[in-house]
Amino acid sequence: MENRDSLNLYLQDAIRNNWDRVALTDFDGISLQYRDVARKIAKMHLLFGIAGIKPGDKIALCGKNCAQWGVAFFSIITYGAVAVPILHDFHTDSIINLVNHSESRLLFCDTSVFDNLEEKGLPDIDAILDIYNFSLLYSRRKEITDARFHLNKMFGAKYPERFTTDNVVYYAAKPDELAIINYTSGSTGTPKGVMISYGALWSNLQYCIDKLTFLKPGDGMVCMLPLAHMFGLTIDLIHCFAKGCNIHFITRLPSPKVILRAFAEVKPKLVVSVPLVIEKIIRNNVFPKLRQNSVRLSLMIPGVRNVVLNKIRQQIITAFGGNLQQLIIGGASLSNEVESFLRRIHFPFTVGYGMTECAPLIAYAPWDVQRPRSCGRIVDRMECRIESPDPEVTAGVLWVKGDNVMKGYYKNPDATDAVFKDGWMSTGDICTRDADGFIYIHGRAKTMILGPSGQNIYPEEIEHILNNLPYVGESLVISEGDRLVALIYPDPDNKELARMTDAEIDKLMDENLKLLNERVPAYSKVHSKRIMKQEFEKTPKRSIKRFLYQPNE
Repeated sequence: MENRDSLNLYLQDAIRNNWDRVALTDFDGISLQYRDVARKIAKMHLLFGIAGIKPGDKIALCGKNCAQWGVAFFSIITYGAVAVPILHDFHTDSIINLVNHSESRLLFCDTSVFDNLEEKGLPDIDAILDIYNFSLLYSRRKEITDARFHLNKMFGAKYPERFTTDNVVYYAAKPDELAIINYTSGSTGTPKGVMISYGALWSNLQYCIDKLTFLKPGDGMVCMLPLAHMFGLTIDLIHCFAKGCNIHFITRLPSPKVILRAFAEVKPKLVVSVPLVIEKIIRNNVFPKLRQNSVRLSLMIPGVRNVVLNKIRQQIITAFGGNLQQLIIGGASLSNEVESFLRRIHFPFTVGYGMTECAPLIAYAPWDVQRPRSCGRIVDRMECRIESPDPEVTAGVLWVKGDNVMKGYYKNPDATDAVFKDGWMSTGDICTRDADGFIYIHGRAKTMILGPSGQNIYPEEIEHILNNLPYVGESLVISEGDRLVALIYPDPDNKELARMTDAEIDKLMDENLKLLNERVPAYSKVHSKRIMKQEFEKTPKRSIKRFLYQPNE
């Protein structure tokens, strides 16, 4: 695929070159060809013009993943306006605050969001459109109401003969122009508006084009990550659309059962996911089979072991649709148990690393060169350094700079200044890097706990061990005074646990605590535990909102 020097040129070419291919599909719903997307974009551009929208003006989107969400986003970006994706699951008050904070002029949302909004609480909004069909839900100005009612007539008047590929010409944005304000999910506090430039989006896209060469026009893709988050928006939507793929959106809660059915029908070459989804699939569909006596015995016989492992590998690839070339996991690391198993069977997976502030890519390595517990090497057009006297041995804060890095936090100079220094941006992640450039994340600087004798304790490392012990679903290690406490949510999918009393579960977790403390340094030993009755509250990328469980915050 030819290197193009701007995001909108790639989107323009994708539509022109794949005119009759299917572009966006709602799983069990509508399908839009690339030409359908182009026509809808053209109509939205007409409406934006009547609404007085200019390049640089903000337009918010708040709805569940669907084909029309993608159309709305591409309409905004190709017009030169600034997209403000807001997670559909946010509380109504948060949605209102973010729409107002971003100074958005228009809002695309679904009716369930709209029903809870009070227009008087959105002083800058001139119109609200239904994200599923672009009907007008609210308008402050008559010219917008009239334009939406006569939009098909206006489109016919502008293109009286027919709408063709020659009519697909999009805004030529400069690399440093603002493209997206993406509000961080706030796993450690209040969300901030990350300002992503057109150049940062292009750099991420170019990297995907250069490195994921196996994905071709017409290939199917299953999108199960929230489009309001940069991981799903960039890798699933922008990247796959630019390559002429057919993106299938799971429009409801992406349970493992629904996801596996989608894989079977779409047969994707690439799957992009967060650890929790993959771990559930492996733990629920694979590990029980490994515990069967016949399989366990087979794995103990050297001559038979490889045959069995190859068969299991092929069965998992078949469960992913049969065409899987690579599974990319981001947002967090895999559990040791699942990662070790997938490596043992040579499964084509890799763990990447990124953050909203880098739109999102920071590090990646293909599955056949990736190293255990690593998140890859720094991506193209980016540099990194670790604040440590010996980065191979002593962990330190990772700093980055390059084309992917954000412009700053919207209307928040103090927060911007806090992470930038001499052109470098602090990721806040504590890392080491080996001699070959592979990066290993040990924890977050903000979550680091200072031990009683000055030791640096990274709770994520303790949680990795705890999460691999029997019956543990997920955990969080916090500090109360000078002692460490483990908050444990038992595995909700374990059938044995379902038959146990609270007292029996409590005893099991006490045994886990003993096992844990045998495996960690003395200064990292956990003093006590608390059993959580409900799953931890999560961010869009399925990270635990740690700040909600800290006693001192």
